[in-house]
Amino acid sequence: MLAAGGNAVDALIAAQAVLAVIAPDACGLGGDAFVLLHDRNGVRAINGAGAAPRDATEMAGDGAQSVTVPGLVDTWAHLAGHARLGLAAALAPAIRLARNGCRVDPGLAAARDAQQARLIAGGAADWALMQAAAGSRFVQPALARTLERIATNGRDGLYRGAVAQEMVSRVQAGGGVLGLHDLEPDAATELAPITVEIAGHRVHVQPPASQGVLLAMALNAWAKGGVDSANFDHLAIELTQAAFAFRNDVARGPALLDEPLTIDPDKAGLRGGPRSYLHTAGVSVADADGMVASSLVSVFDDFGSGVYLPDSGFVLNNRGGGFTGGLNAFAPGARPIHTLAPALVEGPMGVVALSTPGADGQVQTLLQVLLGWLVQGRDLAQVVDAPRWRSEDGALLVEAGHPARDRLHAMGHKVRDTASGDMRFGAVTAAGLSDGTPFALGDWRRTTWAGVV
Repeated sequence: MLAAGGNAVDALIAAQAVLAVIAPDACGLGGDAFVLLHDRNGVRAINGAGAAPRDATEMAGDGAQSVTVPGLVDTWAHLAGHARLGLAAALAPAIRLARNGCRVDPGLAAARDAQQARLIAGGAADWALMQAAAGSRFVQPALARTLERIATNGRDGLYRGAVAQEMVSRVQAGGGVLGLHDLEPDAATELAPITVEIAGHRVHVQPPASQGVLLAMALNAWAKGGVDSANFDHLAIELTQAAFAFRNDVARGPALLDEPLTIDPDKAGLRGGPRSYLHTAGVSVADADGMVASSLVSVFDDFGSGVYLPDSGFVLNNRGGGFTGGLNAFAPGARPIHTLAPALVEGPMGVVALSTPGADGQVQTLLQVLLGWLVQGRDLAQVVDAPRWRSEDGALLVEAGHPARDRLHAMGHKVRDTASGDMRFGAVTAAGLSDGTPFALGDWRRTTWAGVV
């Protein structure tokens, strides 16, 4: 898209659409998107996450009763006004891949095998993916037609007409109550980001319904509390766990920055908090004119709800499983908290977009990268390359070769030695401008691509 004369938004939409074709386990037209966009007018946050059905009395964690209104396509429609080439051009590569076929990634084949029973129960028994071996060509004519409808009609290609009717019919056949009236309001909203200052930089995160404020809380507490280089990782772990205690209160948004995060600088508090699940895909992009965007796209669990639309060629999300308690309790028409938490950094050298998959690990991975880069002054590529930790379900996963491993164990953390490159440590994508020069950076973990023109 950039080589063809497009801008960062053209490239962002194109990459997200391609991911919807090649990684339907992680994201797709039935899922959501969160975007932070920087241009000459400042930074804006697009919250592309739909609500629970207005007629719902409860939400499940799986199946038709877990489906909320998809927000990805509404996000594209919202962003299209900022694009240079337009929606049809941006979706053309994904349409070609869906129509002509793409190779089945081994990870996609493994996810399909693990979720086979759910997918069959959701109507995917005849989906070509169900019989496709890793490395074989996977053709998706139904998805190509849907993408063509969106390219021609914008949001109406999904939220009205044949696709909308199939979406509602399949959900209602499975016991859900999603109606056409739920698809009429915009699922994407433009909001102000939540911003904190640390080490001479401004870090922007997504406002609710994203839990990005938890990252902002940890960074804000660090900026106010100073740095103990000897206990660097310990302090970051403790701030992570302290921030996650407020997960159900994410709807309070920037007001949470006033909440004190009390930690013990010398020993593990063992409060836990972050959970162990995964999923999601990230896209970061920048262009030479200074437009920079960070994003995450997801259907939540692998293949979302498992509800498949055979005539439209995609699965629906299960974001209804994101409701918990407190301010995040279920209500008809409400939006649950989302783990999708991209970040965007403004500083002396320019603007940088960052994102990573990994559910509750997103906040933790970005916290380590941002602190190592901005506070410790290490090179961004070296920080992304370095071993990581992840707090989950009361344990502390520590990637092989981490220099603080023994110290963390001695401080009382429940260290669980974990193989280098384990997917739970995320996969950072970064793109930005360094003194006016665009750059891109991919992680060696998981499957990532980086390119510059």
